[in-house]
Amino acid sequence: MPSITRRKSVDVNIGGVLVGSSAPVVVQSMTNTDTADVESTVQQIAALARAGSEMVRITVNNDDAAQAVPEIVAGIKAKGWNTPIIGDFHYNGHLLLRKYPECAKALAKYRINPGNVSIGRKDDDNFRTMVEAAVEYQKPVRIGVNWGSLDQALLTRMMDENSRSSDPKDARDVMMEAMVVSALDNAAAAERYGLRRDQIILSAKVSGVRDLVDVYTELASRCDYALHLGLTEAGMGMKGVVASTAGLAPLLLAGIGDTIRVSLTPTPGGDRSEEVRCGQQILQSLGIRSFMPQVTSCPGCGRTTSTYFQELAERIQGYLVESMPEWKRAYPGVEELKLAVMGCIVNGPGESKHANIGISLPGTFEEPKAPVYVDGKLFTTLKGDRIVEEFQVILDHYVQKRYGSGVMATEAAVEPPVFAVLN
Repeated sequence: MPSITRRKSVDVNIGGVLVGSSAPVVVQSMTNTDTADVESTVQQIAALARAGSEMVRITVNNDDAAQAVPEIVAGIKAKGWNTPIIGDFHYNGHLLLRKYPECAKALAKYRINPGNVSIGRKDDDNFRTMVEAAVEYQKPVRIGVNWGSLDQALLTRMMDENSRSSDPKDARDVMMEAMVVSALDNAAAAERYGLRRDQIILSAKVSGVRDLVDVYTELASRCDYALHLGLTEAGMGMKGVVASTAGLAPLLLAGIGDTIRVSLTPTPGGDRSEEVRCGQQILQSLGIRSFMPQVTSCPGCGRTTSTYFQELAERIQGYLVESMPEWKRAYPGVEELKLAVMGCIVNGPGESKHANIGISLPGTFEEPKAPVYVDGKLFTTLKGDRIVEEFQVILDHYVQKRYGSGVMATEAAVEPPVFAVLN
């Protein structure tokens, strides 16, 4: 797969995690717990970190939340995670950061929304206070412009100027330009108040896919600040996943973006970690980063009236998700593993040969046997009612032998002892 040339951006160190063009694109997420509930917040951060979130943002919206931050950071470290915790501030961040210095010190980064700190309504005193806190404690800042809370004075002025123009632009284009100008103006102000360029990340969040692509393309062309990508309020389920993928993919393929978040609306009581896995899958599908073994499986057709191959694909996918936290520590490189679970003879053997391990299950009216291929060669043929368990044994042994020693051998990846287990 061709490599992607990243846009040159300034590197930013966020609590030990490097963000910028010299580092891989980082996946981050955000909790939805009450930050004042320390135990629930720690548990959710740990779950997000376990899923692969490399930074986690938490809401810091009142005194109780600010007071809880140091305890949350300590709780995460006690669980063995060094995940940087980012404080999300709106409206009263200038008060909280000054009133609770231990909160300001404990956070790895501050997120400031210029439109919600009185910029454009009175002055930039609140914004300046937050930036000065970041300077004092040497914390990076994400200046996060959002079209739902854009500086109204700036937008009104630009709309008025546009209406007087001899060749006025579409209102949507003026809005996009206002977001870019707001981000750049506030970044320049942050530098005036003492932040270095390597302490600033910019974002320009919108909820429309085309808008996202356009605003970030323009922003990237006009600065070298690190950029955080994300479709704000992406939505729930398939809509959120598809919209986020459609918006992020063209930007990432153009080399734009240093951190990403997929802002999925979870189902009530749903798994918040789904947004992490979605972000990872976007990057892995584009060939930008690898996070876990990939399973190729066919959609099924009239040749595969049995659901057995679907059940096998689902069980193998679930087994990979469950196993990866331990595999990642024990078997470096295992995230590059490719598996194929196919439902009939049409493409089964061919796809299986292209994978590290592949199985071609019998389709309707086909002989009831399932050939297994390892590194392109027929390894064995499985039969009977224990195909899933036997295939899993082959998978486990392959991972141990190929990645356990760090030697990417192929011929010796699966050895005769597996036959003894199968027989």
